[in-house]
Amino acid sequence: MKISTKGRYGLTIMIALAKKDGEGPTSLKSIAKDHNLSEHYLEQLIAPLRNATLVKSVRGAYGGYMLAKNATEITAGDIIRVLEGPITPVEIIDDEEPAKRDLWIKIRDAVKNVLDSTTLDDLANYEGEGNQEKYMFYI
Repeated sequence: MKISTKGRYGLTIMIALAKKDGEGPTSLKSIAKDHNLSEHYLEQLIAPLRNATLVKSVRGAYGGYMLAKNATEITAGDIIRVLEGPITPVEIIDDEEPAKRDLWIKIRDAVKNVLDSTTLDDLANYEGEGNQEKYMFYI
């Protein structure tokens, strides 16, 4: 399964909104500027997120977008499904060998489990592994 820019940028929008939760509406212009993304492209992505009631819009001079639910109630899977469609890393064919078919199902379920158990709050408050080694290359 390959996540397209729709899914990646959609997660970026949602994480930005989660980080500003409680501060009022956030404009797409400010998200685009902060992340060096196309505001026009973000406008195309926000509509399906709004239709799925993950975000709500606020009109006016100080308008923008806000999360429609608590960040702990929205999962990465919710966002990816809205923007990318069903989560199917491998198409499962009914007449395939049982061993391979079972493997594809396990892969699909593992991906779904990761996406559905990772909340927007987890992503917004992520603090990376501090003791991860960096590679040094010498020429």
